[in-house]
Parts: sequence; structure tokens; C-alpha cells
Amino acid sequence: MTGTRALVRLILRRDRVILPIWVLLLAIMPVTQISAIGGLYSTDAELQSFAASMRATPAFFALYGPLLDWHVAALGVWRAGFVPVILSLASLLTVIRHTRAEEESGRRELLGSTVLGRHAPLTAALIVVASANVIAGLIVAGSLAGTYPVAGALAAGLDYTLVGIAFAVIGVVAAQLTESASGARVIGISALGLAFLLRMAGDTTDASWLSWLSPIAWGQKLRPFADEEWWPLILFAAFIAVTCYAAYALAARRDVAAGLLPPRLGPAQAAPGLAGPFALAWRLHRGLLLAWCAGFAVFGAVIGSAADAASSALRQNAQIMEMLNRLGGGTDPADLFIAALISIFGIAVSGYAIQAALRLRTEESLARAEPLLATAVSRVGWAAGHTLFAVLGPAVVLAVTGLAAGLSYGTASGDIAAHLPATLGAALAQLPAVWIFSGLALALFGLLPRLAAAAWAVLALFLLFGQVGALLELPQVLLDLSPFSHLPTLPGGEVSATPLVAMTAIAAALAIAGLYGFRRRDVG
Repeated sequence: MTGTRALVRLILRRDRVILPIWVLLLAIMPVTQISAIGGLYSTDAELQSFAASMRATPAFFALYGPLLDWHVAALGVWRAGFVPVILSLASLLTVIRHTRAEEESGRRELLGSTVLGRHAPLTAALIVVASANVIAGLIVAGSLAGTYPVAGALAAGLDYTLVGIAFAVIGVVAAQLTESASGARVIGISALGLAFLLRMAGDTTDASWLSWLSPIAWGQKLRPFADEEWWPLILFAAFIAVTCYAAYALAARRDVAAGLLPPRLGPAQAAPGLAGPFALAWRLHRGLLLAWCAGFAVFGAVIGSAADAASSALRQNAQIMEMLNRLGGGTDPADLFIAALISIFGIAVSGYAIQAALRLRTEESLARAEPLLATAVSRVGWAAGHTLFAVLGPAVVLAVTGLAAGLSYGTASGDIAAHLPATLGAALAQLPAVWIFSGLALALFGLLPRLAAAAWAVLALFLLFGQVGALLELPQVLLDLSPFSHLPTLPGGEVSATPLVAMTAIAAALAIAGLYGFRRRDVG
């Protein structure tokens, strides 16, 4: 373990911006949800009515898990039930970035030539990510313990901490199996998706035993603010210990930069269709794009099929209807339900847009761009291939989401012709705001490449404004910085072309500035 402390300091320095942001942003979600629900419902009767309406909508169980109690703290923690999934995703991606990605880039071998223990990088990554999850759990527990029962606050904090650590160790195992960081991410994200689907199936079908196969469900079975149960901690302890042991055992059986799974060899000669920078970009981006499309098709189908049931529940609650109507939507509760969730999906797709745009920086930092640019490929031509996916990729993902939601909603209501175009249009209306983040990432890549990852920080900041801006009474001019605050609430709302055109123009200007800057700066 020699050198572990130095590597921990290195990781903390490299992630000194993005790590605190995602820890703080995710950890404050429960208290913001509790405050929002407490502001809407001031009596026990209103809280019980709200809980009953939520229990009548299977889609909410699918997204957030089972609703165990009607008290405001239990409702708020339940409403933030998807946050541990996001925390788990951040944890496993961070672990892979500081283990397998370091080996793929060659930096791990360079560090290994010094006085460094074989398992020091793995240990350092686990220490940092586990500590981040512990801090997130402490923030959750501390923000709730002053007002609500300490036992419930502790259970909520442990839920966040242990679920995040569980998927961090899954990410470490994935990093031992393949020799590429992208392959490790596919394995880790697939494991997270499977765990979420198992939890969702166990909570919404008669096969409740399926949820016991998912670490995500174990955290919910701690029952925060609903007669807490502590024995699921044994499941977490056993799983984390066994998975950690497996990760270290696998790491000891392989060479540096190699994976345990043999790489799949391609053909000796590339197909004619793979010639050129655009074909290369398709080869590099297609797996990520297809994965996002598949995942959002599932979520779109879920919200579309639940729209009718949600409509009935919302009609019975005048306060929620009033709150949703203030957002600028129409009067149809089903449209308001779909509009609220599609706006969340738009923020999530912005993450894909940033990821696709920053593939340029990844290729450059791994020294794969320079050999290509030494050929007849121009800088703009090479960058344009990746830019195409940063622009059209989000459009495809949102279109798939809108189509899946529209088809399922139209099938459930018996009117596909009316609901499919409206839902598809609502999804595509998110594009101008999403393109802002594509343009921002491209601009940072071309003009300030060392700060390219700051695009994630900007997205997190705008998400933070949307979640707690009104609660903290931030100035409206500050909240208006987020492009999502200028989008129409569709379906059902009024559409103004001016903000959409303006955001598209800003995104285009940022992208052009980034390409221009890349033409003039050094590569590397």
C-alpha cells in the first residue's frame, strides 16, 4: 500500500471542483424535498391524502420505491428516492476514472515505476469515493436530525452512504475485468441498471423477492422515518466485504493495463464504411448513444403508461394542480405530469451532451488525436465528427424518449394520434437548452482544454439552482441563468420561439468558438 496517501492527495486535487459539487448537490436533495412537501401540505389530513394519491400511481413506485409512511419526513425521503441511484452512478464512474482510465492512459504504469504499492491506486480511489459517500450521508443525516427523529435521519444517511459505496466497489471489480475504461463503464452502468430494474420489478409486481437482489432496495429497507429496521446493514457489510475481496484478488491476477476478459479482436482490415473522421466518431460513440437510447426508452414508456393514473391522482389534489399550473403548463393533469418528468429528462440528457462533446478531450489526452491529425485529416474535420454526436445525439435520445412516452400514453388512453406528436414535441423542445451544454463543453475544449470538465460543474450548479433556488430565495436574475428556466412547459403550454432561437444561437456560437480555438492552439 506504499504511496496510497500521496495518491489520495492527487485524486482530491484533480477532483477538487467536481467532487464537492456532486456530494453537496445530491446530499441536500432529501431536505429540499421535505421542505417542498411541508410547504404544500400543512396538516396530517393533507399529508395522508397526498400519500394515498402517490400510492395509487404505480409509476411513482417504479421511480422512487415503496412509500412506507405518510409523515412529511418519510414522504420527502421517498420523493428523493432516485438520488441514491445518481450517487451510485457518480461513485462507480469516479472509481473507474481513477483506476482503469489511469491504466489505459499509461499514467498508472509511469507511477508504478516509482515506489508505489501494487494495490495503492485501487485503495486510494476507494478511500476517496467511500469518504465522499460518508460525507454525503453525514450531510443527509445532519440536515434532518435537528428537526426530525435522529433514528430516521441516521437511516436516511446510511442509505445514501452504503448504496454509493456498494456501487463503488462494483466499479472497482468492473475495472479489473476489461482493459478499457469505456468497457468498465459499460459493465458498471449495466450492473446499476440491472439493480434498478430488479428493485423496480420487486416493488411493482408480485415478485417482491426480486428487490432483495438489488443493493438499491437494501437502502430503502432501512425504512427511514417509518419504524426503522437495521438488519439490512448486514447485507451491505457482507456485500461490500466480499466484493472488495474479489476486486483485490482479481487485481492481483492480472498485469498492469490488462483486463481479465480477453479483448475482442477486430478484423484485419477495416470496412470501407469506417474510413474518415465521421465513421471513426460513429464507432466511438455508438455504444454510448445506444445505451442512452435504450435506457430512456424504458423511462419514457414508464411515464407514458402511468400518465392516466397520475392524471386521476392529480385531479384529486388542488394544491399540486395549482403548483404545476404555475409552471406555465396547460390544464390537463396528464400533460402536466408528462411535462414535469420530461423536463427532468432534459437535464439528464444534458449530461450525455457533455459526455459526447468531451470525448474530444479524452481522445486528445490519451494521445490518440495527434496521430490522426498527422494524416490528411484536418483539425476541424476530426472535431466535427464528435461535434455531430454532441449535437444530434441528444436529439436522438430525446426523440426516442418522446416516442416511447407518446406511444405508451396513447396506447393506454386509446388516442395515439393525439398524444404521440404532442409528447414527441415536448421532448424535442428541451433541445435548445441541452445544446447550450454541448456548446459550452466544446468551447471549453477548444479555448480552455484544461478546464473542459468544468462543464459538469456548470450543469450541477444549474441543477442546484433549480432544486433549492426558490427555497434559498436566490435572486431571479441568478435563477434565470439556467437555460432550462426559459423552456416552454409542454405538452399543453404556450410556445415562444424567441428563447428557443436565442439559446440555439448561443449554443452555435459557443461551438464555433470552440472549433476556432482548437484550430489555433497546440494539441496535447
